[in-house]
Amino acid sequence: QVQLQESGPGLVKPSQTLSLTCTISGGSITSNPYYWTWIRQPPGKGLEWIGAITYSGYTYYSPSLKSRTSISRDTSKTQFTLQLTSVSPEDTAVYFCARDWAGRGQFGYWGQGTQVTVSS
Repeated sequence: QVQLQESGPGLVKPSQTLSLTCTISGGSITSNPYYWTWIRQPPGKGLEWIGAITYSGYTYYSPSLKSRTSISRDTSKTQFTLQLTSVSPEDTAVYFCARDWAGRGQFGYWGQGTQVTVSS
């Protein structure tokens, strides 16, 4: 059974960098054909796809966030991370990590989500 767990600070100041880590258990981050994904949900809004890193290490980003987003992985720790730079209050959201099958939007496994608030 694959389990995902997000971790990171719950409060970030405006203009700083948001950093979150997703730890995977019960599965391998290099397993074909999975894409390891970050998704967020701002308060009162729908889910927003942020980006993903594939089983082979390729990355894909939302065009609207691409200039501020970086996703990387640590295969030895079975973790992948999200960095979002120059945050503003509009980046306040619940952030989820999830496993997607071959980039098809088939999210079979999700983390529980972590609230990140951007505020001074």
